[in-house]
Amino acid sequence: MILGKLWKALAAQMNKVANFFWTADPIAQLQYEYDKAVDQMKEGREGLEQYRALVERVTRQVNGDQEHVASLEARIKAYLQAGERETASKFALELQQAKKQLAENEAQLKLHETAYTNNVTKIKHATKKLAELKSKIQKYDADLKLSRAEAEFAKLAHSFNFDVTTDFGQIEDVIQDKIGLNRAKVRVAADLSGQGLEEIQREQAVEKAMADKALREFEVEMGMVTPETAGVKADDKELGSERTRQTAG
Repeated sequence: MILGKLWKALAAQMNKVANFFWTADPIAQLQYEYDKAVDQMKEGREGLEQYRALVERVTRQVNGDQEHVASLEARIKAYLQAGERETASKFALELQQAKKQLAENEAQLKLHETAYTNNVTKIKHATKKLAELKSKIQKYDADLKLSRAEAEFAKLAHSFNFDVTTDFGQIEDVIQDKIGLNRAKVRVAADLSGQGLEEIQREQAVEKAMADKALREFEVEMGMVTPETAGVKADDKELGSERTRQTAG
């Protein structure tokens, strides 16, 4: 009970000390937070590079599995043509295992590629936010210096009974207008910073879907897969066959 009270009292004093330093030089505190965020961003980029290396390794595995499957299929066909069904059956069993391994690695590759792409998007967004924060720090620093100068001028004007409605007052109005304009620009930039990402993702999804559909149609037209395995409707296959006959004609 007593220790709890002592800890709360100590925490309150620590907060007072922290608040004192923050209020004493808020720009320095902002710069410190910015530098810390930049360091974290660098660590994130390094981690992303290592993750990309993992993706590339899995990609090589998938490519190797695909080559292995193709090689086994060629052997099976050759042995069947030679009438050696027993040997062909052994390779057919190995082919099943190779295709299973290929499917597993392809699933892993898809998962890793998705995670990598998402992390790249997040890092790009965070980088943009850091650039905006840096701009704000510079603006706040300039505003504080200007406000200090204005305060000193106000004291001087009061001491010497200056008329602030003269040219000095007009100059101050111009400065205030410029500060207001700069703040408006920062507000607009902040409001627009999150826009556009969803539209980009939707366009990418549409392009990918169209590319996948075109690839499936090509596979069906070339007889590489059946409409059932490719997920293409029978109407699409007939249309592809008709285009093939017209081309041949």
